[in-house]
Amino acid sequence: MGKTADLTAVQKAIIDNLKQEGKTQKEISERIGCSQSAVSRHLSGKSVGRKKSVAKKRCTTRRGDRTLRKIVEKDRFQTLGDLRKQWTESGVETSRATVHRRVLLNQKQRQKHLTWGTEKQHWTVAQWSKVLFSDESKFCMSFGNQGARVWRKTGEKEMPKCLKSSVKYPQSVMVWGAMSAAGVGPLFFIKGRVNAASYQEILEHFMLPSAEKLYGNEDFVFQHDMAPAHSAKTTGKWFTDHGITVLNWPANSPDLNPIENLWDIVKRKLRDARPNTLDELKAAIEASWASITPQQCHRLIASMPRRIEAVISAKGFPTKY
Repeated sequence: MGKTADLTAVQKAIIDNLKQEGKTQKEISERIGCSQSAVSRHLSGKSVGRKKSVAKKRCTTRRGDRTLRKIVEKDRFQTLGDLRKQWTESGVETSRATVHRRVLLNQKQRQKHLTWGTEKQHWTVAQWSKVLFSDESKFCMSFGNQGARVWRKTGEKEMPKCLKSSVKYPQSVMVWGAMSAAGVGPLFFIKGRVNAASYQEILEHFMLPSAEKLYGNEDFVFQHDMAPAHSAKTTGKWFTDHGITVLNWPANSPDLNPIENLWDIVKRKLRDARPNTLDELKAAIEASWASITPQQCHRLIASMPRRIEAVISAKGFPTKY
């Protein structure tokens, strides 16, 4: 691997992070398994051109879909127009047709949700403590900014002095993280789209260190959702080669993953931080994530039996969690 074009997005991000930590090019090349010349070319900005493949881009993220489901659960009698309006206000620009497709779990997914819950209903907290939960989350610069109150008289709604410009597509970052009953692992800021190869590098450079930090030499079970990069055959082979057991997981089940609650904690803290740049946003996310205590994580893992009970009671439909 000598050309910069051969470096993946994850490797480039790791090079940038290690460089900021003051690591030498030799130390960086040894860490990610590439030549020093490749590290040097990336840091100097000399990239080798490569024709990009064209693929149809999914119009919404899994995080965006989960936001929609939370909107629906607040009021089951909203129109598609109302749902689209609120979803757009949360930062997701899409069509009425997409809203309709995303609204609820289909019958097959609900049945799998229920079957999975029934299979896990006798798991103890000790068993759930052996699970390393993971997820990706999107953080926007304008998160939590509801805007200032406007005091105006009747008929002044469209007056320039009563209007304030807004950012239609706020800057954002995508973050990968993992947690267990013992605490949280290191975060990774994702650049670009994640495919099977780049996901396996995230597993290699961030999931394994998380497992070592939280479990040491003890066995653990890894959890992730059914995203294409996660369920790819090569990713399955990676887990087999590393001797890691993967927890079977039902599709569209954010209510079952306790790390979702940690993302909410981080986002609430960001409301007070109010970062103005992407670097400030990343720093605020890392600080908030680092402040999460093992006690908080243990309480969330201890809630897993209750989550399973809720799934069974709801007959596979989404739950309050």
